[in-house]
This record gives sequence, C-alpha cells and structure tokens, in this order.
Amino acid sequence: MTPQEIQAALEAIIYAADEPATLDQIAKALGVEKAEARGALDLLVANYQTDDRGIEVRKVAGGWKFYTKAQHHDVVRKFIKSLQPPLRLTMPALETLAVIAYKQPATIPEINEIRGVNVGGVIKTLLEKRLITTAGRKEVIGRPILYRTSKQFLMRFGLFDLDELPSLKEFEALAQAALGDDTGIAPTEPEDSAVAPALSSEAVADAETAAGTVPDDPIEADVAAASAQISDENTDSTENPSAEADNVRAAAASGGKGPSEPAS
Repeated sequence: MTPQEIQAALEAIIYAADEPATLDQIAKALGVEKAEARGALDLLVANYQTDDRGIEVRKVAGGWKFYTKAQHHDVVRKFIKSLQPPLRLTMPALETLAVIAYKQPATIPEINEIRGVNVGGVIKTLLEKRLITTAGRKEVIGRPILYRTSKQFLMRFGLFDLDELPSLKEFEALAQAALGDDTGIAPTEPEDSAVAPALSSEAVADAETAAGTVPDDPIEADVAAASAQISDENTDSTENPSAEADNVRAAAASGGKGPSEPAS
C-alpha cells in the first residue's frame, strides 16, 4: 500500500474499533512492520492536531482511539446528555475509586482503613459500573479479594496507562470533567455505605465454582461472591468502634477525605 492508503486504512481501523486499537493489532491488520505502523500513527496523530479538527487520535488504555478535543467538551457534553443519562457517582464512590486507583491492588479492609468508613456497598457499585475489577486474592489469612481499576476506568478518564495518573487534587478535577462536572456527582444514598448482605456458604461456593478463577472482568457470579467476601472482610473492621479516630487520621494522611457516609 502507498503511504496515503496506509493513512486512510489506519484512520478507518481506529474509527471502527470498539476499544483502543493496539500497535500489534494495527500492524497485523495493515500487513506492515510495527515500526512502519508506528510512523503512520504518529503522522495521523499530527494531522488531527490542527485547529480545524474537532477530534483527535489519543493514546489511551494501551492503544489509540478517537476522542473529542477539550475545547469542544461543553457542547459535546450537552449533546450527550440529551441522548442518555450520564454516568453518575456519589462522592463516597468517587473517593473510593480514587483510593483504589492510587493504592491498587487493595482489599476491602485496606480501603476501609484509609477512608475511615465501611465501603462494602460502594465497592459493589463500582464493580457493577465496571470501573474496577477483581485482581485475585491476597495471600494472607482469609485470602481477601483484591481490587484494581479496569480498562473501562482508563477509557472513561482518557488515560493510556496508570503511569499517567495525576495527583490526587488533579484527579478530582479530572473526575468531575469525565463525569460531567458537578452534575456527574450523584447525591449520597443510604445504600452507598451499606454492606451487601452475606450469601450462604453454599451459594458462595457455587459462584466460585462457576467462575473458576477470578477473571479480568467480573461477571454476575463474581459480583455475588465479592458481595459475600465483602461482608466477611468487614466484620472485624466494624467490631471495634474505638478505632474510628485512628481511621480518620489514617484517611487524612493517605489523601482520603474522611468519612462521607455513616459506617455500617
């Protein structure tokens, strides 16, 4: 193919891809070496940087994807809101997501200690929205589930990888922009601080057997198993009310914002 044909095909590939197209995928689809594909990518990125373009090609989540430019975010946001409700997170959910992003992989008790409150219900919400996923189990007594951010998280916040995470203060501004400023922050609901009810040991065993190993993207069985694990892991953290002051101090030292919702 000629350089012009490669550029046109590359543009079509990135446009058609549901997820960010990786360099390996692009080179294979074009039938060229990775070095040539990377050169074509750099040229395409440069072509979309001109002021007369409303979109750009951005490195995100390990690949390349089309995004609207920052100067057009307000008008695009208004258009999107007219089509479907935006993703909304409560402040407790947003703060918990920030803790996981900067401390990952992390367990429920570790997140509880930083936030100073019980985050079991919030974790379940973040799993359902696929902003976080499971990352195996920690090799300690009880083998609690580990949590990390997902590819959906990288795509939602426009990050190529976790190395691009900004400071905590910058993350708050980035989160508000990604979720639609203050309109993306949902009011705190009572269930945000509630621990998901425990399942029977038989139900948990059935869910874990069906799931096999912990996958990259949790399915319904994993969410059920995670809910049961959340209940077990938080039992110890709620039996000692005298530790609340220490938890608050730990949250402040770790960048958390302290208790935003009543502990269960």
